[in-house]
Amino acid sequence: MLKALQTVPPVALLLVATLLEASGDAVVRVAIYGRVAPLRPLLFLAGAALLLGYGSFLNVAPLNFGRVVGLYIATLFVVWQVINYLAFRSLPDLPIFVGGALVIAGGAIITFWKPG
Repeated sequence: MLKALQTVPPVALLLVATLLEASGDAVVRVAIYGRVAPLRPLLFLAGAALLLGYGSFLNVAPLNFGRVVGLYIATLFVVWQVINYLAFRSLPDLPIFVGGALVIAGGAIITFWKPG
């Protein structure tokens, strides 16, 4: 299966990884802070499975890890904000927008700037 994933465009793998990580983090947060006592063990297992998927998809991308991490972090920031809104109905405020713009700019520099 991992060999088949290596034919998927790297950007698609990064997007799947970010979706899995942000979702996994949200599920673990619900398991910790939610009023879900009977479901808590299942939520922890689901969160762990999502986070394992994140690590697998991120690392199967056939890219230089030092460069891919820039694009990954920028993508993760955006996906995290979407998941945060969908799961917790929390909109980002001005400091998050400004800091996020810096994160995205930094990710673009790391990923796309090719020193001459």
